Amino acid sequence: MAASDYDALPRVAANHQPLTPLLFLERTAEVFPGHVAVIHGALRRSYAELRMRCVKLAHALHKRGLGRGDTVAALLPNTPAMLECHYGVPMAGCVLNTINTRLDAATIAYILDHGEAKILIVDREFIPVLRAALVQCANKPTIIEVNDSEAPSEDTIGGQDYEALLSEGSEEFAWPLPRDEWDAIALNYTSGTTGKPKGVVYHHRGAQLLAIGNVLSAGMGRHPVYLWTLPMFHCNGWCFPWTITAMAGTHVCLRAVRGPIMWSLIAEHGVTHMCGAPIVMGTLLATPEAEKRALPGSVTFVVAGAPPPEAVLAAMRAAGFAVLHVYGLTEVYGPAVTNEWHAEWDNAPAAEQAKLMARQGVRYVPLEGLDVMDPATMQPVAADGVAMGEVMFRGNVVMKGYLKDKAATDAAFAGGWFHSGDLAVKYPDGYIQLRDRSKDIIISGGENISSIEVEDALYKHPAVALAAVVAQPDEKWGEVPCAFVELRAGMSATEAEIIAHCRTILAGFKAPKRILFQELPKTSTGKIQKHVLRSGIRA
Repeated sequence: MAASDYDALPRVAANHQPLTPLLFLERTAEVFPGHVAVIHGALRRSYAELRMRCVKLAHALHKRGLGRGDTVAALLPNTPAMLECHYGVPMAGCVLNTINTRLDAATIAYILDHGEAKILIVDREFIPVLRAALVQCANKPTIIEVNDSEAPSEDTIGGQDYEALLSEGSEEFAWPLPRDEWDAIALNYTSGTTGKPKGVVYHHRGAQLLAIGNVLSAGMGRHPVYLWTLPMFHCNGWCFPWTITAMAGTHVCLRAVRGPIMWSLIAEHGVTHMCGAPIVMGTLLATPEAEKRALPGSVTFVVAGAPPPEAVLAAMRAAGFAVLHVYGLTEVYGPAVTNEWHAEWDNAPAAEQAKLMARQGVRYVPLEGLDVMDPATMQPVAADGVAMGEVMFRGNVVMKGYLKDKAATDAAFAGGWFHSGDLAVKYPDGYIQLRDRSKDIIISGGENISSIEVEDALYKHPAVALAAVVAQPDEKWGEVPCAFVELRAGMSATEAEIIAHCRTILAGFKAPKRILFQELPKTSTGKIQKHVLRSGIRA
């Protein structure tokens, strides 16, 4: 048989449709129309109701002349309106730009200008910062206000009410599929720790594939109950707004992450899955015993962000959570690497299990390529757990690129791989483990010191709640490790005690030379802002 005979078979509408996560909602609403889709305080909405509201939102946007390529921004917490935006906005052909609710006014203004949002849907809690942002930006989007029942506010900027917007639309709207699965579905801005934030563009194909990857990696069955501890503005909630709907699950909304309310919602609604940074695990563990509730069963906690300290991973497992360690970046739709657990590891000692769990792992099913490479030669490093290189990705869950920034896009994709900027080692079994961000490596007297390794040692001290290590300039060594530490409530420790503790675990040159006790600056997703600490040390 000649290859041309196979090639002659055409790609037609009957056998080729664009991949998109939007059809997850259509299927689930058809198959399980009465199943509870959304819980928010006293509110309960079925999948039939969720689908109706999303289509009405899409139609209302369409009637206002918005369509393919138009940006609709959302400044919202994890509420039903935010979930509806993940469907209604792209159902109109538009691109959803979820904005970090903890950003300052100047950064929000930059995002509104750069992303050219035509409409901004905002929760009234964030009217004050939006008011300041609008003064600073040239773009003046139409404002739609959400007055959430769980946090009603009298503050207003004069925008139209969200429910009034929905009333303009019809649930009979025949919303269009994307022309091509490469069409943009979302625009996410990086944290912008150096210079202006970059606009990361997602396509429908990648969003659908990553959502399915979440199902596979989390071992998710039918009707999961998901607690929204991860901000939906962060990588579109790691694509879980689409994942949970695909599995006909229940979205349990949560405006703010607090220990007691998380325990209460887990117990009341039978939560099966939740996601977050290590700080969310710390918040759960730090909840007073009297305010904790018995777990309803196995709760899978998908953790990413900074590599969780081994001690925290072990404590979570002891508390009854099944921890799934994943890793990724905004540029790869959130998690794209997972620590696939092997049954035989269950027989290892607890300390060894924690070490195995601390590794980031192997590629997601829908990710075609993952390796640790020398960025100068573009060759893989030795899989010996020692040689360090840069983590690189390749595949369909890598971003389209950076909006309006060809130079940054070209640099990120140099050599046919996405360069993460994260440094890691690779073990003989192929699992990778982060050692640091390239900018966070401390070079002391010509020796590379991993800030993560030093932080892991700090976390083993019983009084340490949070720790971050950065480089401090030093006349003799060039740089030395400086540690910032938050102590646990009711506990104390001195600088000398903590340095001595680290020296029992680390080589002397790796131990911090200075300990500063303070509350650590964090992003809205719980990542410690090392750039803030570095700037303070060098000021």
